[in-house]
Amino acid sequence: MRLILLGPPGAGKGTQAQRLVQRHGIVQLSTGDMLRAAVAAQTPTGLIAKDIMASGGLVPDEVVVSIIADRIEQDDAKNGFILDGFPRTVPQAEALDALLKKKKLKLDAVIELRVNESALLARVEKRVAEMLERGESVRADDTPEVLSKRLANYREQTEPLVHHYSDKRKLITIDGMMPIEEVTAEIERVLAAVTKADETTQAAKRKVAAKRAASPSKAPKAAKKTSSKGAKAKVKSKAKSKARRVVKKATKKVAKKAIGKAAKKVSKSSSATRGGGKKKAAKAAGNRTGRAAKAAAGRGRKAAKKVAKRRSKPAKRLTKRR
Repeated sequence: MRLILLGPPGAGKGTQAQRLVQRHGIVQLSTGDMLRAAVAAQTPTGLIAKDIMASGGLVPDEVVVSIIADRIEQDDAKNGFILDGFPRTVPQAEALDALLKKKKLKLDAVIELRVNESALLARVEKRVAEMLERGESVRADDTPEVLSKRLANYREQTEPLVHHYSDKRKLITIDGMMPIEEVTAEIERVLAAVTKADETTQAAKRKVAAKRAASPSKAPKAAKKTSSKGAKAKVKSKAKSKARRVVKKATKKVAKKAIGKAAKKVSKSSSATRGGGKKKAAKAAGNRTGRAAKAAAGRGRKAAKKVAKRRSKPAKRLTKRR
């Protein structure tokens, strides 16, 4: 199980993270702890982070993501992890999404502990007053003033993650103002529902895969259907080509015959006339020849089309039988 806990300072993320670690056998990954461990181990990324931290600068997102990438590959993180302190911004969340996708890992849920900021400030003020009454020292980072600044930073930088993970349908919002035991019970209830939904999805995928593996005959059938269509198209193309040849041949034959007859008439007409009459007769004969040739060609085309149509019918019947 891979989780992210979201919520403002004082929402109880640390308490709930420890309970999840014990119940599910996963590890809590704190970016601060991971950075210090990488520096101590003198890994390549740790050495880069060491120089940046020594100069007082903020460690870039890509360095933190690289450290997380190394950490989640260790044996104790195989069952899952809870990320603590990362991501804090939308760009960091996008970098984490890319990392998990690259490693073919899935984020199971992002749990947001929603609290009332005014109630949180009231709690801190009460705690500080009680500590002072007992004569105890108060930590510099545990005052209402510091908490107000941290809450403002959370609203500005981290709260947009709520929308980011809500769009991805990973967000689970829980009322963090409930008693601790009730918050724990609610987290377990929603995580059980998430796990059941994932198992149902995986079972459906396996069922579909098994069904596809058990019916390989569909592919050859489709191939047979495709080849049958190809054969029909081929026969049809041949029939059309043959019809065109028949039309052309018949047209030439009819036109030649008509031109021969017209030429004989012209020769008879020219021998029977004299002078200017010869020219007129020849012209008239030529016109008649042209018209006769066109008419003959038209009759030839019609006749040839009928022939082609009759010849293409057996081919169609042949393809249907196949």
